[in-house]
Amino acid sequence: MIPLCGDQVKCIFQDKHDIGQILFFKIEIYYYNFGAMNYKHTQISYLMLVITLAVLTFFASINLSAMAEPAWPDSGTNLLVTAVMAFILLTLASFVTLQVKVGGKYMQIKFGYGIYQKKFLLSDIASAKSVKNRWYYGWGIRRWFWPKMWIYNVSGFDAVEIKLKNGKLYRIGTDEPKKLEEAILEGMR
Repeated sequence: MIPLCGDQVKCIFQDKHDIGQILFFKIEIYYYNFGAMNYKHTQISYLMLVITLAVLTFFASINLSAMAEPAWPDSGTNLLVTAVMAFILLTLASFVTLQVKVGGKYMQIKFGYGIYQKKFLLSDIASAKSVKNRWYYGWGIRRWFWPKMWIYNVSGFDAVEIKLKNGKLYRIGTDEPKKLEEAILEGMR
């Protein structure tokens, strides 16, 4: 018996036929999705999207007006100012979405295009429950001191609180708290 032929295929010898000196093996291939994705959801912060687009429009108008100035040594677009504007836009854009994946051995969260990512081993999670964040917890990535926890969210107040076996608390914002809670609990089994 061959235990594993690849990441997602399990091969099992079914019959063995000896014809002369040549052995023929009839192989039955079973498809197993090792590390299957149990849950994947992306939450969009429409407020942050509007803010990002407004800042983009503002920065574009500043750059267009700077380019329209008559040529002087101190006029025109400035590379440093443009770089700072691009950095601000990329930072804002990275908090427009929060993607949560639960599958295989991990739960992974990713803000925007992946500038910030965090993985949790499902075997390290002691408990998971749906909760409501208070309004003053804010949005984004937050370290909260009472109760001591990390908060990751982009919109709304719904979240799933996970407690790790080492005692650390995390709250993952979502607009599907029950589905995420069920996926985490299923992954823990």
